[in-house]
Amino acid sequence: MKKIILTLVTIFIFKVSLAQNGEFKIQENGLIYSESTMNKLKSIVDSLNLKFKVCDINKEFSSQYQVIGHKIDIKKNKVKEAKQDIKKNISFDEFQKKYPEAKITKNILIIRYYYKDYQDKNIVEFSEVSLHGGYGFELNFDKDLDKYEIENLSNWVFKHYKKTSYSEESISAFYLPSKIESKKLPKKYSQMISYSDCLIDTTTSKLKNNLKYGWVKLPKNWKNQSKIKQEKLLDKLRSISVIGGCSQDSRPREHAINIAMVSAETQKWEIFLKAHLDVMNDRFERVSDGSYAWDKRKTYIKELEELNINVLDLIIGISLRIENPSKNHYYGSIYRIGRALAETKNKDKVESQLFSIIEDNELDLYNRVLGYYILDNYIYNQTKETEKSRLITKLKKSIKSLPENLHKQIKIE
Repeated sequence: MKKIILTLVTIFIFKVSLAQNGEFKIQENGLIYSESTMNKLKSIVDSLNLKFKVCDINKEFSSQYQVIGHKIDIKKNKVKEAKQDIKKNISFDEFQKKYPEAKITKNILIIRYYYKDYQDKNIVEFSEVSLHGGYGFELNFDKDLDKYEIENLSNWVFKHYKKTSYSEESISAFYLPSKIESKKLPKKYSQMISYSDCLIDTTTSKLKNNLKYGWVKLPKNWKNQSKIKQEKLLDKLRSISVIGGCSQDSRPREHAINIAMVSAETQKWEIFLKAHLDVMNDRFERVSDGSYAWDKRKTYIKELEELNINVLDLIIGISLRIENPSKNHYYGSIYRIGRALAETKNKDKVESQLFSIIEDNELDLYNRVLGYYILDNYIYNQTKETEKSRLITKLKKSIKSLPENLHKQIKIE
């Protein structure tokens, strides 16, 4: 009896592990979408290629405003005096002499960008681009935003923090030695961004407005339903927001795949691609999200490569960061993109493109650094140690094309 129970337990564990390893059901064609669904998507793509000929591929895009500057922290004594000096735009050399106790990190890449927070409030952020792991230092402002327009900026961007029962009085600041600048992207990169906007269709959203929270289960026979019923099902799916209850909650990703499948059947390409890209980029709300759950979530770039689209241009187009994006432009997750590209069937082309981004002196520094991040994640997700070693050796040479004060901060193991 014990042996029977042990055998049953072993079978159960084996089945559970299989279910965990296979996030979604794999069809006979080796993809998560059936052959009939893929054929419908291919027919849509054929018509989109004609549409792309009338897309604005000559639109120019500019980099986010950026500069190589310094990070400063000063606490306790002389904070009030330092605040007055900073307001008077004291020079960096004078500041160092007058406040030797200040903690200073020199030669960091600083970017400025605008966004809306969860309360729909306009925020301007100055952020350090970390080159040695972890998150960079940042300063956020939600008042007097005109002060942070390029023409109004002084050499200092700072925040003053009053003393509390938990912390000392302090100042955190960035010093900008020169004018913070935006650079026009070379034409080939602007065309990649335009291509991604054209394919993704920035005029349509995956989900509708006034969402309800919940779950919609696909009927077993939904593929045999009439197109009208399928469209109603899609409308219902797009009206629901699914929030993950924990790291292991797979419902947000299942919901997106359901939207992708039904939109493909009803030939709604723009909805399909957004849903599939959300799965690839793991772009979902969760109450918590531990890193231990990330490996189970695949990227499914293979499904896109089976279609007649330029996947690499699409991926690079959503990876580049720009100051003047189209409304609703889709931004990819750098971490997930590196992992997705590691699963590509066109590795030579991918590697050539990524190294080219890092080494392109005509491209702005921030996007070149993002190219490094993507390649670093791409290497991390290689399965063969020989490939990792080869790429690491090449990457060590490639980053030397970056300014010396930046590439010296990068530690490649």
